[in-house]
Amino acid sequence: MTSTQGSRIVVTGATGNVGTSVVRLLSEDPEVGSVLGLARRVPEWSPPKTEWAAVDLASAQTDLVKVFDGATAVVHLAWAFQPTHDPAVTWRTNVLGSIRVFEAVAEAKVPTLVHASSVGAYSPGSKDHPVDESWPTHGWPDAAYCREKAYLERTLDAFDRAHPGVRVVRMRPAFLFKRQSASEQRRIFGGRFLPGPLARPELLPFLPDIPGLRVQALHTDDAAEAYRLAIGSDVRGAFNLAADPPVDAKLLSEMFHARPVRLPRTAARSAVAAAWGLHLLPASPHLFDAVLRLPLMDSTRARTELGWSPRHTATEVLEEFLDGLRRGEGADTAPLRGRKAS
Repeated sequence: MTSTQGSRIVVTGATGNVGTSVVRLLSEDPEVGSVLGLARRVPEWSPPKTEWAAVDLASAQTDLVKVFDGATAVVHLAWAFQPTHDPAVTWRTNVLGSIRVFEAVAEAKVPTLVHASSVGAYSPGSKDHPVDESWPTHGWPDAAYCREKAYLERTLDAFDRAHPGVRVVRMRPAFLFKRQSASEQRRIFGGRFLPGPLARPELLPFLPDIPGLRVQALHTDDAAEAYRLAIGSDVRGAFNLAADPPVDAKLLSEMFHARPVRLPRTAARSAVAAAWGLHLLPASPHLFDAVLRLPLMDSTRARTELGWSPRHTATEVLEEFLDGLRRGEGADTAPLRGRKAS
């Protein structure tokens, strides 16, 4: 294990869903000396041992080498999900911004880089037989999110070869939820005008059962714990992170006490495409296509090499998230602000 005593950890995207959980866990870790959170807007939130810096990774004006100087590890979480109608914008932030982070890590001689990849980086795979980290990471090319995550996997392949002195860890989590992210994720995927109170069981007498709609979920805090463990270890490479059970129409219908109704994939996609085309729904039909094809992941490596295991089941994760959605929950950062602050 690598000692993190007195370490200086830099976290990009520190005010978002994952970032707030990672910063909190690191700030509570007695082995960590200090945390520097990077975000476009500095929050009022002040966890112990944490400082903030306003940084836009899409801009070349910030000297990231100077920001990273003296860091023990850089945890790269920053990611823009929108605008889905203009993928060139997300490409500049997510891909070009990430490449700037990677290059600055090497130039500043930071010994550890922990990068937020995703299940979305994986090529289509089985919904019945979970895949390990050797599964191809070519994404679903029609979806910007998957295309960008997959491109950065190839970028890190080259980075690993060029900079063997940097320990690179790639986290590939399932879909991440927590109570405090409910309002942000409603805005990102459902739109500002989607009322959170609609997530009440009594308002959903039936749920669509769409072929291929079987995914995995994970509590954001559980993912953050894997990041913390990776920083303090000597591991390298990729780690799948997911909780059981897989989420499908049967599980959701039990949660909502609703009846599953089979809906053809083409009909569901047409509805999503129409809403997206009219700018009524931020989530694109391309991402919908990808979700139907994502493989289930085997998290054995994280359990055996990191000593990690999720404290929350997928069912508990969704119950907490849905309760937060109904209540308009959020947190004291710009991305996570709740409904009352909208």
